[in-house]
Amino acid sequence: PTEDAAREIENEIWLTWLDEAPDAKSRELVDTGMSRRNVYDLDGALKSLNEAVELYPNYAEAWNQRAFVLFLKGNLDASLEDVDQALELEPRHFGALAGKALILLQQGRVQLSQNALRQAVEIHPFLKERHMLVQPKGQDL
Repeated sequence: PTEDAAREIENEIWLTWLDEAPDAKSRELVDTGMSRRNVYDLDGALKSLNEAVELYPNYAEAWNQRAFVLFLKGNLDASLEDVDQALELEPRHFGALAGKALILLQQGRVQLSQNALRQAVEIHPFLKERHMLVQPKGQDL
């Protein structure tokens, strides 16, 4: 009902996605990847996340986190592939959909970007990236 309430629920959902780790090792690999990313050690993050997706191909958050690192490294095509894999495993992953929108926008694929962002906002109306939605003006013909 409010932005503050939505943030609390969003945080719980993110923790749920992380907690869907198949075992302690998979969670540790993703946590390490995220920690390395947070200190801008993108190569270290990628190493850990590569291992996570190789060993645990059904763990959606491993794919999503690797997609984020690949995006930060400028490898948009590989990032998009990983986002699509994360969405295959977790179709309502609003974070992956928002990431997909950003990747597509960087690639100049504006309409596809808007489509992905609209899907994300349908799931999470208070999504931080919602301000990027283009609102049509004028009369609908």
